[in-house]
Amino acid sequence: MNFRIGHGYDVHALGEGLRLVLGGVEIPHTKGCIAHSDGDVLIHALCDALLGAAALGDIGKHFPDSSDEFKGIDSTKLLERVVLLLAENGYGVGNVDMTIAMQRPKLRPYIDAMRERIAACIGIDSDCVSVKATTTEHLGFEGEEKGVSATAVALIYKR
Repeated sequence: MNFRIGHGYDVHALGEGLRLVLGGVEIPHTKGCIAHSDGDVLIHALCDALLGAAALGDIGKHFPDSSDEFKGIDSTKLLERVVLLLAENGYGVGNVDMTIAMQRPKLRPYIDAMRERIAACIGIDSDCVSVKATTTEHLGFEGEEKGVSATAVALIYKR
């Protein structure tokens, strides 16, 4: 089989009174991501990893933040479109591994729901989806609670 890997990274500033959506799961918090879409930094990083693995560009190419079509969109819809684009190009998804960097809130209670939601969007088993969360020990913009970042790695294969 022809295997390929891709890496994705995304970051969003946090703002008071906005919804916090990570991995397709709404998480109770006083701050949420400032974004054109729902601001799901984890899904955005994953989309970039998948697109990058297939050499199909990045999330901004396919879903520009200048387009009203994507204003406020649920990022899982973007992920589903990326998976469809991969399939149209003859690729399937093997597994994905992601990390969220955020000081607060603690994300452990939501990790399993994120894994299930992402697995359902991609069409793979949840044991092929890894989601981890870390703080930055109060360092940097994540540690100062000014923003959140996420990285993703994806393995795809030619069908």
